[in-house]
Amino acid sequence: MNPKEIIARRVAKELKDNQLVNLGIGLPTLTTNYIDKDINIIFQSENGMVGMGTLAKEEEIDINVTNAGAQYVTVNENGAFFDSAMSFGLIRGGHVDITVLGALEVDQNGNLANWIVPGKMVPGMGGAMDLVVGAKKVIVAMVHTVKGQSKILKECKLPLTAKGVVNMIITELAVMEVTSEGLVLKEINKDTTVDELINMTEAELIISQNLKIMEV
Repeated sequence: MNPKEIIARRVAKELKDNQLVNLGIGLPTLTTNYIDKDINIIFQSENGMVGMGTLAKEEEIDINVTNAGAQYVTVNENGAFFDSAMSFGLIRGGHVDITVLGALEVDQNGNLANWIVPGKMVPGMGGAMDLVVGAKKVIVAMVHTVKGQSKILKECKLPLTAKGVVNMIITELAVMEVTSEGLVLKEINKDTTVDELINMTEAELIISQNLKIMEV
């Protein structure tokens, strides 16, 4: 199982029946492929859609239906389309239960940096700044390291998207929860040791007394 699949499968386990959930572009969108068939998740896309389905297969593509990352998607029965004012009214009004998004950096205080890439032209932070302050729960889904460098830091170095907004971090190696005491390691990949994880994480980790093996 590749790292992105591990992450998406674990994120899917955080979603509960009848929640309104927003998935950020890239890796988080894979989550739709692993939702339990017995629960009903209402996916929202900030470009103006609720009831978003899975990524569209070639034979399912409708060129007029994309998510916020311009990927072709399907629409579930009773899905609806609307303008940006309505879309961000849902987000800013506190109606989104969970937002799942990627990050360039997260730190042990729940600060998030996910919109600027040094040396590259980027379009801006998009809806992320609204989502992370408007959603009831913020989950960061990302690979644990990049080029051997930790993405989970004591303090973010890049410009912040928002301060103190992250509730949970899910990587291919671990599940961590941001608490008032610090960053708590709740689950760990069965093929990783605690010592290995500490060496790959710049942030200080509090090891839960009830540390579990990640379920994917």
